[in-house]
Amino acid sequence: MALNDAATLVIGSGNYLTAPVGTEMPADLLTPLSPWEAVGHTSLEEIFSITSEGGEATTIGSLQNKSLRTKYSARTESMTFTLQQFDVEGLKLYYGSNAPVLPDGSVGVPTDPVPTTAAFLAVFVDGENVFAFYAPKAEIYRGDDLSFGDTESLAGLPLSVKPMPHGANAWSYAITPLGTVTATGATAGTPGSFTPVGASAPASLAGMTSVTASPVTAWTTGQHVVLGDASKAYWDGDSWEPGQAA
Repeated sequence: MALNDAATLVIGSGNYLTAPVGTEMPADLLTPLSPWEAVGHTSLEEIFSITSEGGEATTIGSLQNKSLRTKYSARTESMTFTLQQFDVEGLKLYYGSNAPVLPDGSVGVPTDPVPTTAAFLAVFVDGENVFAFYAPKAEIYRGDDLSFGDTESLAGLPLSVKPMPHGANAWSYAITPLGTVTATGATAGTPGSFTPVGASAPASLAGMTSVTASPVTAWTTGQHVVLGDASKAYWDGDSWEPGQAA
C-alpha cells in the first residue's frame, strides 16, 4: 500500500442525518437534500464510535491438518454518538419511536419501546475532504443510560445506531474512502490495470464510459479489468463490454 497523504482524516465538522428506509446516499454529502434531515446538535467531545459483537473465530481441522480452516461467527456493529437536543424528535430517538406526546406536550416513556427505523448518514468534513458512513436501513435507540454530569457542558442523549442489511444487499453499511484517484485509462491484461497509478476501479460497467482503453484496438482473448463490484469488463475496439475478451 502506497503512502496517500490525502487519505488522512482530522475531523473539523460533521453532521448526522436520517431519511426513510432505503433512501440512497446523497450525491452531494455537504448539502444533502430532502428527504435527508439532520438530527440536530451533537457532542463536540464524543463525536462518533463503532463497537461490535460476535466475530469469534473457530478453528476447523481434519485428521491430517488440525488447523485447516478458520470460521468466523456473524458480527453485528453499533455506531454511537451523543445528541444534544432534547426536543420531541430527539427524545423519541432516545426513548423509542412509539413514545407518545401527552396532552400537556410532554413525552411519555413507553414501557415497550420501539427503535426508530430509518436510513442513516454520518458526514465528517476535513477541509476539502468529506468522509461518510451510510446505512440504507438502521435501528436508532438509546445507547447508554442518561446522565447529567456537570453544569459546564451541554447535556446529551447517547444514541446507538445499528445498521441492518436492506433488501438484497450483502452489506449493512458503506464507507466513503478518502484520497481516491479517478481512473481515466485502463490497460489490457489478465487482469489489466487502471491508470493513473493508484486509481480506483470504476464501481460498475456504467462507470467505464469515461475510461480510455489501452490499446484502443480490440483486446485479445482473456484480457479484462476487474471493476469495483468484482465484475469484469473488456474493450472490444468500439465499446466496453461485460466479461473478458473471447
